[in-house]
Amino acid sequence: MPSAPEHLPHDEPARNALRVAAAALDAAEQQGQAHAISAALAQMARCLAAMQALAQAETYLDSALRWARAAGSTDHTVDLLCDLCDLAERLASSQDRRAAGLGHAARERARDHAFEASLLAGRVADPDWEIKVLLRVSDVLDRCGDRDDAVHLQTRALRLMAHDSSAPLDPRVLPGLGRLADH
Repeated sequence: MPSAPEHLPHDEPARNALRVAAAALDAAEQQGQAHAISAALAQMARCLAAMQALAQAETYLDSALRWARAAGSTDHTVDLLCDLCDLAERLASSQDRRAAGLGHAARERARDHAFEASLLAGRVADPDWEIKVLLRVSDVLDRCGDRDDAVHLQTRALRLMAHDSSAPLDPRVLPGLGRLADH
């Protein structure tokens, strides 16, 4: 398991949420069920990310991803890959604000996670969720500067939507389409 987080902000509600997540992780580890351990690690990561401990959160998400793969859960794996690509991009941006180019490795991890999620998206249980995954990772790729790849994934998502013309288009799902179409 990842090491215990250190040097976190003194936000008491956030610290309490982290304590609850740590207790859930302990309980999941005692049960020994891969999916429960993965979910608990992901919750730890969310708590750490909320506290801006992005590198530590990424470590917990990486562990959660290994457990999700061990459990054989494609949906959970794709969800974690989406979380990881978003988190790695946030980490890259944070590092770049400190020094130009410092976030290169994190941005490459974000791209890798985004591409893996897009490859696995076709295997998720819910076709509508596949569309959301594609749009979510395309947004991350856009933030990484990979506009062509982002547009490609958005086009793939639009094609999937066109096959289900009975589904109403939710504008919250398409936040970046207008912005990317201008590039």
